Amino acid sequence: MLNVNSEIGALKKVIIHRPDDGIARISPKKAEELLFDDIVHLPQMREEHDIFRRVLQLILGKENVLDTQNLIEEGFEASPDIKEELLEKVVDYEELPPVDKSFLMSLDAKSLTKLLITGYHQDEDHIYFDPIPNFIFTRDIAVVIKDHIIITKAAKSARYRENLLTRFIFYAHPFFKDLSTNDKIINLNHLDKFPPSKKGEVVSLEGGDVMMLNDDFILIGCSERTTDYAIRCVKNVLFEKGLVSNIAQINIPSDRTCMHIDTLFTLIDYNDVICFKPIVFDGISSNVKVYRKNGAEIVYDSVKNFFIHEINPNVNFIFSGDGISPYQEREQWTDGCNLVALRPGVALTYDRNPKTEVALRKSGYDIIHARDFIEQVNEGIINPQTVTKTIITLPSNELSRARGGSHCMTCPLIRDRI
Repeated sequence: MLNVNSEIGALKKVIIHRPDDGIARISPKKAEELLFDDIVHLPQMREEHDIFRRVLQLILGKENVLDTQNLIEEGFEASPDIKEELLEKVVDYEELPPVDKSFLMSLDAKSLTKLLITGYHQDEDHIYFDPIPNFIFTRDIAVVIKDHIIITKAAKSARYRENLLTRFIFYAHPFFKDLSTNDKIINLNHLDKFPPSKKGEVVSLEGGDVMMLNDDFILIGCSERTTDYAIRCVKNVLFEKGLVSNIAQINIPSDRTCMHIDTLFTLIDYNDVICFKPIVFDGISSNVKVYRKNGAEIVYDSVKNFFIHEINPNVNFIFSGDGISPYQEREQWTDGCNLVALRPGVALTYDRNPKTEVALRKSGYDIIHARDFIEQVNEGIINPQTVTKTIITLPSNELSRARGGSHCMTCPLIRDRI
């Protein structure tokens, strides 16, 4: 059912989350606590995200672009027993009075889903708990590894309710029911299987730090949000299950500017990696440790040398900001390295990184804005199924304020094998 064995195989099914009403309730004081760098204008953010969704639908088909809101609603209808378990956990975590559980249970699926996501009940004009604005970054909630799925565990408490809703989706929704039956869910939130270490090290791993590179290699970033201990725990399980033979730990600075490895590099074609030159190519404050299933280990002094020696000697590094300061720092910050491949050589990015576009053109890519792409598909000028070597740029005035790009906003479920 599920299958992801690369970062670039043709995307066939994906989960996204449309910016919800809770985002409009974030105050400047709350923004930092809720892991947003700024307050945003929700109507424009939604308009930008709707264009993003429309591009995905044109290439994948509407039925293959799944939204968290619908998945949760459908899960409530299909699995009332798991619904009650979810509400017990929410009430307990948010420290709500017991009477609120009865109220939540009485709501219809749509109203309940909206309340759990936004924290707000519109009819009552009552706030129950904080919103979860980072839910738009569905990359972080779960990662498909071949036909298994890792339900991740976020580093920050502000994302805990996201995690509860994610667990609900993958255990309760009919589309995913066989995963638990067939023992294909690796749930990092099960303390019996993934407890803290005896030294007090915690299991914390987010999807932006995990890349399924090919049948033999998984990359996992050790970062601000993913711990070394979590990587060792996941490594053991992946090797035991025989899912891969090699796991590369990408050690990067524990810094907000590069919170996950997908803020520093993403793959967009067989030979092309778009990246932040100082850390990825020059190896500043970073290195790579490769674990083999047979127990061997090797260390590389940069991501560049890791790729050249382990993955592809013909790799072509395309630099954000064209590798020139201060543009490379500016455009890495505005997600110039954070692209999602829709098929080999076709990817989505934001429209606010002009120097990065120069670098992409130098590597043979055409650039087209998403609005023009949609218009030309509707007019029959472009066939979305035959587009090649093209970067589609998304409007991003408000989306970019949340500090996550197109890679962050997608949770791939199925890709063609390559």
